[in-house]
Amino acid sequence: MTPLERRYRLLLRAYPPAYRAAHGTELVGVLLDCAAPDRTTPELREATGLLTGGLRERVRHAARGSAWRDGLHLGATAVMARQLAAMLPYAGSIPLWGVLSALALLAVVRGRVRLALPLVLLTGAKAVAIASGQQLVELTMLPVYPSFLTTEPMFVASAPATVAVGYGLVCCCLLALSVGEAPRTRSWWWWAAVPFAAWAGPQWMALETPIPISLSRMALEVAVLGLAVWAARVAGDPRWALAAALYLLVVSDQLVEHFAVLTRQHLAYWGLLALLTALAAFIPHGGRRRVLLD
Repeated sequence: MTPLERRYRLLLRAYPPAYRAAHGTELVGVLLDCAAPDRTTPELREATGLLTGGLRERVRHAARGSAWRDGLHLGATAVMARQLAAMLPYAGSIPLWGVLSALALLAVVRGRVRLALPLVLLTGAKAVAIASGQQLVELTMLPVYPSFLTTEPMFVASAPATVAVGYGLVCCCLLALSVGEAPRTRSWWWWAAVPFAAWAGPQWMALETPIPISLSRMALEVAVLGLAVWAARVAGDPRWALAAALYLLVVSDQLVEHFAVLTRQHLAYWGLLALLTALAAFIPHGGRRRVLLD
């Protein structure tokens, strides 16, 4: 295998495995035939085309099956990743619950709905107990202080009802998904998102605000919702809008709790997330019309 062929095959990994198995050899052959004899690296235009084409094909590959079931599962995955991010900085103080929260996300990501449901219920009950200053299962020193990523005690600015909304939403999604075939397995990239969502990082607003929002979390949320808009545009499918709406519901609940002290920055942050969610919802309709016209 020449260096050029090896690099072409590396770029082709952007495509789904099934697509590579069916068309990979043919694509590499065409690319090699069109390349200059002395070339050892793909042209920038070719590399960009292969990467964007692979991502488009992955989106089309993902837009299969029931859109509402897949959207529920994707939304539950996003919200559960957020719940693990809220627990992660305190894993040193409550290691058992950090592990159980990670196992709950693992079960959700792998599509093991019946296994995930009791784990989410248990970790959610413990989180609500901590937020309300109660003890559950084991004695926990309150308030719970972080070991890394942030400096604020756990749920210092969150009411028990607000904490319960996120876990309750995930449980409702899992209950709906427990009937019928198991959801598909999600990407491992959800695990990489958790530390960024947990990190207090550079603040976009003053630390003395009741709910300071870190730039790292905001950038992550905008990037993921932007990908949802792009995926909805490519596939003309509403599943990403449903997932985005579920996540926005949890964010909105947290902001409404502190409505009286919200700043313009909070409102701008919510407005940006709401705009991206709305785009993901309305763009698929135009995409379907274009497909029909073609």
